[in-house]
Amino acid sequence: MSSAKDVSLLHRLPAVRGRYREHVNLGDTSWFRAGGAAEVLYKPADREDLAGFLAGCPDDVPVTVLGVCSNVIIRDGGLPGVTIRLGRDFADIEVNEDTGHVSAGAAALDINVALEAARLGRGGLEFLSGVPGTIGGALRMNAGAYGAETVDFLVEAETIDREGNIRRYLPEQMHMSYRYNGIPENFIFTSAVFRTVADSVEAIEERIQTIKEKRAASQPIKARTGGSTFANPQLDQLRAAGLPEDTKTWQLIDAVGGRGFAIGGAQMSELHCNFMINTGEATAADLENLGEEMRRRVMERYGIELRWEIKRIGLKETPMDGPFAMA
Repeated sequence: MSSAKDVSLLHRLPAVRGRYREHVNLGDTSWFRAGGAAEVLYKPADREDLAGFLAGCPDDVPVTVLGVCSNVIIRDGGLPGVTIRLGRDFADIEVNEDTGHVSAGAAALDINVALEAARLGRGGLEFLSGVPGTIGGALRMNAGAYGAETVDFLVEAETIDREGNIRRYLPEQMHMSYRYNGIPENFIFTSAVFRTVADSVEAIEERIQTIKEKRAASQPIKARTGGSTFANPQLDQLRAAGLPEDTKTWQLIDAVGGRGFAIGGAQMSELHCNFMINTGEATAADLENLGEEMRRRVMERYGIELRWEIKRIGLKETPMDGPFAMA
């Protein structure tokens, strides 16, 4: 009789209306263009298909959700279990003309949400045009830029838990703070509703253009990068180190010789040294090691432990007994 280890993971998964694919390279689709493959990639047909999958997926199978991989390092050994990528059915954007609320699927690009709201004269979400990634990612990490955070405009968010239950949360139930969301990591965000304010299309578009110009001038947006590497220090950390309360992470990295520092094909950007870039041949290990070296230097000099803003997921090395072998 065959053991569970002898059976392909695909044969252990529930029937779905969406699509399963095995051993799909993920590194090439990430913004860093580095990293390994998914053991199984699943694209759900819709919300109900996703809920059914989660309800039927064996408890011992790891499940990871990815957006457009704008702020993630996929380690070179890849992702065991099932990797979920939400598709077009999770990317709808709608504006309620009565309330002015904007509803967006978790797979909707942040910039598209900002632009659609602008097109209809709804302001407030311009900051999303400066946040790389999708609404799902913005919710998960309470993403922010240019003086605003996701929680500032959030009305409610919808999730599906590991048992396939659809749940809705108000902001106060999510305990969101700087780059943090209290919703369990294994809950999958599927959509959100945001409040907006009426404004002229011209004024909103001008603010979006200003953000675009600021990003182009200060961030390596044309490089293979992943956004800010580390969150800014907390006030108590800065006070303990005797540093000004407005000190930013990039200043700490700059002060310890990080600007332009490289490991393998990974480099801290010359333009903004809280951004890592793949100069062409970086592995995921190069990127992660570079980040850890910056953390070590800052800790050694200032006693401040930098908190990763970029998620690092997957296996550092491929198991010796075959790719993605289940224990």
